[in-house]
Amino acid sequence: MKEIGNWRHICVDAQRMFAEDTPWYVPWMARVLPQLTEVSQRHTERTVFTRFVPPLRVQDAHGTWKDYYRKWWMMTGEHLSEELLELAGSLQRLVPPAQVYDKMTYSPWVDGRLVSLLRQQGVQTLVITGGETDVCVLATVLGAIDFGFHVIVLSDAVCSGADETHDAAVDLLGDRFSVQLKLLETDAFLCSISQQK
Repeated sequence: MKEIGNWRHICVDAQRMFAEDTPWYVPWMARVLPQLTEVSQRHTERTVFTRFVPPLRVQDAHGTWKDYYRKWWMMTGEHLSEELLELAGSLQRLVPPAQVYDKMTYSPWVDGRLVSLLRQQGVQTLVITGGETDVCVLATVLGAIDFGFHVIVLSDAVCSGADETHDAAVDLLGDRFSVQLKLLETDAFLCSISQQK
């Protein structure tokens, strides 16, 4: 792999509400958690964890997000235990020095804070892990590409609650965005980073 320059790891929404028994439970989260932990532990100071944070009440949401939370009312803050918003297991103890970035939409780019931080740090490449591949990971990746970052998606460190759309999303990213994005497995990425030191 060519030199990736100044990079950061964005671990998307690896939260207890997706790893535990809730309506948003993602069974595959447990399968990718070892990879998320490995990358995050080895490069804690380069890791940003995003967290998807629902509104307190349905009426606090905007536009079609109101419709969304009418369907998922049980996942709003007034019904969901705040502890379930926390990072899953082994990841929580990495903060700090790892950073946490809360968002209320699929994309972490909407309010401009994250891209501003990364630009200030001179970041060129983003390494993406987490869930769900076909929702928040996809939104994170496409926004990163739009902002001109080179993107590496660790294909064995992303997951979804739907196998078919997970596979389709990975194929889409690898095929249609191959100039701006590279798919790698976690071990290959970690090996290449250690060789570049």
